[in-house]
Amino acid sequence: MPRNITSVVFFYVYVLLSLKDGNHYVGYTTDLRKRIEEHKKGLVFSTKTRRPLTLIYFEGCRNEQDAKQRERYLKMTIGRRWLGTRLRNFNKKLM
Repeated sequence: MPRNITSVVFFYVYVLLSLKDGNHYVGYTTDLRKRIEEHKKGLVFSTKTRRPLTLIYFEGCRNEQDAKQRERYLKMTIGRRWLGTRLRNFNKKLM
């Protein structure tokens, strides 16, 4: 039996770009809009001094473990390379 679509929970893996230092921050959350606002307001310790930040990529997962695994992957060298390839056109605009 199909579930009500309003009861579906997603776990979002996201990538922020620091406009201050040009580096990426990778994280995951269940409330993407709220978490991005927390980053932008300086409420997140790890990005507080790297503001301003902009969201450049996100994915949705139905399972928390899948999202955590994807977050870890994107933080690894191979994941950063994949992200660079995935955002090839976005990165061209920055140059």
